Amino acid sequence: MAPAYPARSFMKDVKRIIIKVGTAVVTRNDGRLALGRLGALCEQVKELNTLGYEVIMVTSGAVGVGRQRLKYRKLVNSSFADLQKPQMELDGKACAAVGQSGLMALYDMLFTQLDVSSSQLLVTDNDFENPNFRERLRETVESLLDLKVIPVFNENDAVSTRKAPYEDSSGIFWDNDSLAGLLAMELKADLLVLLSDVDGLYNGPPSDPQSKIIHTYIKDKHHNEITFGDKSRVGRGGMTAKVKAAIVASTSGTPVVITSVLCFGTYKMLWGESPNSELVSGFESQSIINVLRGEKIGTLFHKDASLWEPSKDVTAREMAVAARESSRRLQNLSSDERKKILLDVADALEANIDLIRAENEADVAAAQEAGYEKSLVARLTLKPGKVKSLAKSIRTLANMEDPINQILKRMEVAENLVLEKTSCPLGVLLIVFESRPDALVQIASLAIRSGNGLLLKGGKEAMRSNTILHKVITGALPDNVGEKLIGLVTSRDEIADLLKLDDVIDLVIPRGSNKLVSQIKASTKIPVLGHADGVCHVYIDKSADMVMAKQIVMDAKIDYPAACNAMDPGFEDILLSLKTEDCIVTSDDKAAATFLRQVDSAAVFHNASTRFSDGARFGLGAEVGISTGRIHARGPVGVEGLLTTRWILQGTGQVVNGDKDVAYTHKILPLQ
Repeated sequence: MAPAYPARSFMKDVKRIIIKVGTAVVTRNDGRLALGRLGALCEQVKELNTLGYEVIMVTSGAVGVGRQRLKYRKLVNSSFADLQKPQMELDGKACAAVGQSGLMALYDMLFTQLDVSSSQLLVTDNDFENPNFRERLRETVESLLDLKVIPVFNENDAVSTRKAPYEDSSGIFWDNDSLAGLLAMELKADLLVLLSDVDGLYNGPPSDPQSKIIHTYIKDKHHNEITFGDKSRVGRGGMTAKVKAAIVASTSGTPVVITSVLCFGTYKMLWGESPNSELVSGFESQSIINVLRGEKIGTLFHKDASLWEPSKDVTAREMAVAARESSRRLQNLSSDERKKILLDVADALEANIDLIRAENEADVAAAQEAGYEKSLVARLTLKPGKVKSLAKSIRTLANMEDPINQILKRMEVAENLVLEKTSCPLGVLLIVFESRPDALVQIASLAIRSGNGLLLKGGKEAMRSNTILHKVITGALPDNVGEKLIGLVTSRDEIADLLKLDDVIDLVIPRGSNKLVSQIKASTKIPVLGHADGVCHVYIDKSADMVMAKQIVMDAKIDYPAACNAMDPGFEDILLSLKTEDCIVTSDDKAAATFLRQVDSAAVFHNASTRFSDGARFGLGAEVGISTGRIHARGPVGVEGLLTTRWILQGTGQVVNGDKDVAYTHKILPLQ
């Protein structure tokens, strides 16, 4: 899978960016302007400008816009007889002349609304044959950038003398893609972003579900692998032109990324960005900004491309299969051997406390600097003593009765024919969680105890913490099990692929919002055990001991407000919401019995704080999450929630034969 830290670390040194906007980005399928995409683009440019980046734009679209306008005018001014005649193709130069002014007027209006100034620069390839022109151009651009003005370039198609752009080998540039590549070299840009209407370069048609995006283009590897379709539906370029321009620019030293201004796909729907959480839905309108963060978005072209691609790229399926194979080896160990693994993990965590704390503090500092909500930062923080507490919980779990291969029921089906119902692991678990790195430790220890393989996807905000914890835990696994028992998914790209693996992954447990749980359920055939944002209420009955009530309410609300088992509303809200409560405070046994029997909740309490709803406090040792659904585990989910059953029938040669020779007894036998 992807490396633990962003592979495109060179992005941190980028200052000057050229953004090329394709015709398919500027216009819709009907040829009209795509105002939503342009607005999202201009907002990103505004943010980049504010962050101190020097942004230069190269835009296509004038010909397409002009063609749409002229077609409309021609239709309005045509007689019925004219419409019966064969329609001649509109002159491209006329279309460019008409469309250019409208396109720039739109950019100017959008940028003005964002308090950003823009400027227009029209060029032809002949201009660059003049050294004085090139020098003046550089000076002008430098001056504009110093004033934080956005230079917007376009080829002046209205007066261009070029007629065969793809056959004219003497041309300096042949379309706006190659113009962007030329400007990247001429203006010494640190990065060129070529925006398209697809998320990047694929190894097949982007519309084909089997096609995979190529995140890092390596010529020797991908040149013969990819196929190109038609050119742009409205412009002169298309992906072929973008790849040619990207190869030229990257070979000359300017890294290039081909991506879309609005990345919209399954994994983007699930793993979109927000200021406070990675786990929300919707359009990803920050594609350029996320590229600059070093995220693996779009297709990267780089002169040292091999440095930015993982040397051992493991697919999602390979990762899941490896976890399953390791889990089977784990299940074959003795109970004492599995116990020792957990004890070794606990020792390893304590031996690496300083390193774990250092990485966690780096995550917390980054989250605070990014402006994350205090509740998220609180869940992200590993407080002093937390690692020791986690190690203690793991030892408690290790010393519990082995949950695997337990005989749950024995029955004599017929004479000398015995049926046993036994406990066994589910197989491979995929857990998606955010913010809380301590959850990784609990989940991993439960997976080991229950004999399951495990794939983990934590939030980006806890990347360093999750990485070091994963390294410490897998480092404690013996060779006869293998570190691939627990896989850490570090890229959002792989989630969509993992959710398709219903033949390898047996259960998905998402820990996050109701929206996240719903989206994962809608995106996979794998059974989903939802850990959503449950509702915790306290009902204070008229017969309640008010001193007790105050203690319970205060504990439920302020013991750990960021936890999911903390009470939700204020005291006044509780009094107005008696019909929706979960916990009851009362001295009336009849009222308590009615409450406990009729309230439909995963956990119901009488005269006790909702904060007791916790795996460790319930004696489960740890919890993989709290299931707010009804199948198959509910409430805090410990080892038992990660097990299923299997039937073992032992006989002495019996056959059914139409039940003629079988005398069924169905006698319950004592457990052995």
